[in-house]
Amino acid sequence: MEMKTVSVGNLRKIGYDPARRVLVVEQSSGTYEYANVSSEVWRRFSTASSMLSFFRDTIEEDYQKRRIK
Repeated sequence: MEMKTVSVGNLRKIGYDPARRVLVVEQSSGTYEYANVSSEVWRRFSTASSMLSFFRDTIEEDYQKRRIK
């Protein structure tokens, strides 16, 4: 999976696996997977003008995370 460097707040890198519908977010505190994320949510997140706000309001609140690193 290709990871995109973002450096926004505590976000460092983001990536998405459309086959598994998994979003991977590397934060300053660790790397986490979010399952069952649609490609539309990924598109909106990766292109958001306020990526950190979108992450907090949509992804952190709506998807369960699992630490992978």
